[in-house]
Amino acid sequence: MRPTYSFRPQNTTCVTDKPIATTRTAACALVVAISVFSSSCAITAKFQRPVVQAPAAFGELAGSDQWKTATPGDGILKGKWWEILGDPELNRLEEQVSISNYSVKQLEAIYRQSIETIEINRTGYYPSVTAGPSVNQSDRGVNAGGRGTSSSFTTPFTATWVPDLWNRVGLSVNSANSAAQLSAANLENLRLSLQATLAVDYFSILSADMQLKLLNDSIGAYQTYLDLTNNRFNGGVASKADVYLAQTQLYTTQAQATDLAVTRKQFEHAIAVIIGRSPAGFAVATGTINAPPPPVPVGLPSTLLERRPDIAAAERNAMTANTAIGIAKVAWFPTLTLSGSPSLSSGSILNLLTWGSRAWTAGPVLAQTLFDAGRRKAVLRQAQDAYDATAAAYQQTVLTAFQQVEDNLSTLRILAQEATQQALAVEAAEQSLVLETERYKAGTDSYLNVITTQTITLSNERNAVTLLQRRMTAAVNLILALGGGWDQSAIPTDEQMKSPDMKDATKTVNVAQPLR
Repeated sequence: MRPTYSFRPQNTTCVTDKPIATTRTAACALVVAISVFSSSCAITAKFQRPVVQAPAAFGELAGSDQWKTATPGDGILKGKWWEILGDPELNRLEEQVSISNYSVKQLEAIYRQSIETIEINRTGYYPSVTAGPSVNQSDRGVNAGGRGTSSSFTTPFTATWVPDLWNRVGLSVNSANSAAQLSAANLENLRLSLQATLAVDYFSILSADMQLKLLNDSIGAYQTYLDLTNNRFNGGVASKADVYLAQTQLYTTQAQATDLAVTRKQFEHAIAVIIGRSPAGFAVATGTINAPPPPVPVGLPSTLLERRPDIAAAERNAMTANTAIGIAKVAWFPTLTLSGSPSLSSGSILNLLTWGSRAWTAGPVLAQTLFDAGRRKAVLRQAQDAYDATAAAYQQTVLTAFQQVEDNLSTLRILAQEATQQALAVEAAEQSLVLETERYKAGTDSYLNVITTQTITLSNERNAVTLLQRRMTAAVNLILALGGGWDQSAIPTDEQMKSPDMKDATKTVNVAQPLR
């Protein structure tokens, strides 16, 4: 839906008891008349959020007891959303993102730049005054009739003001406000994305640690089996082929453990960069994923429109495009410029400050474009098309948000079922390994069956760890899809953006962050 524009009526009257008899009073009357007329014709840009049909509830919540629909009083998903995951080391790392990440600092600076843009646009409400004192000396020469050197001293001032007749300045200020709020939303969206990425990388490290422990335990067991097989070979019970099989299994598992270190290091380096540290010398302590992900409170789909910074950013982008249409409309109206140039001018500096040295010029200029070959129409259509594009982008962002919530809800539900099945597979594989080992020691089964069972057991144990990691990742992604406890109230209002703190780099580190 494209925005509509209206003329804003004002109850403004003009009363004068003096006749319009001079050029000066005529000019003043013209200014007053235009101001009265324009005050009832100021253009305002009315913005309506583009319509997106939200479902009554998320489909994955139906018939599930794993999640509940959150109410405003739940208060579980707060600004520090990572704390519900219950890992102190993760908490410590997450705290550093907002403080030290250089991409966050970059967007903070861009936000402060947008605040200055508001200030620049506000200056349009006020006149500009310039001064240019000058001293000139001249000599025409005797042959030209001159009488020697002459001097002139001038102290001119020029004041120019373009009254905001049609709300041109007001619209530009509104546009700058929306752009600044867009910058704030982008800043929080980046923070949330980096925090989620850090959490995913952190659980990937813990998953690697857990798998490395499984591999190291298996390496110890395989070394024992190799020693046993060597003894049986020396005793003439086992074949040399059994020894080679035991060696192959041991060395292969050692290579897998070594290779796992590559993945762990890469995730460590990624976390270091996220928290603004050099990867050299940075390390994450060895740990484990202690438990499955906790239940995440999920609100109604309609509340998602208020809880995601990327949706807020898309909405502010549409608001900016909406205001641009109003600015394009203003181009159809005339521009009134009021200017005055009082000055003091004298041939002697001693007389410069006397009443006789005064001089001035003043008067209004009314400018109106009469013909532009359709340029203003094209600019207006361009602004309307730009709004249509941003409105569609907003609607797509909302639909994508719904999809992301549904995706991660279904992922958590299905992975929970798979984890239960995988646990049964691990238990069965471990029991099978015990039986195969006993049969091999008793000489009733070949070592190949033992190795096969060992491989199956280790594979199932590693799959169980991977499933746990995937569940934690899905939980983090669900929180990200829900906005991480953020809501639109964290975006600075027009009044808040007038505060001097918004220009202070030491204080904008908290801009657009949710309440703790």
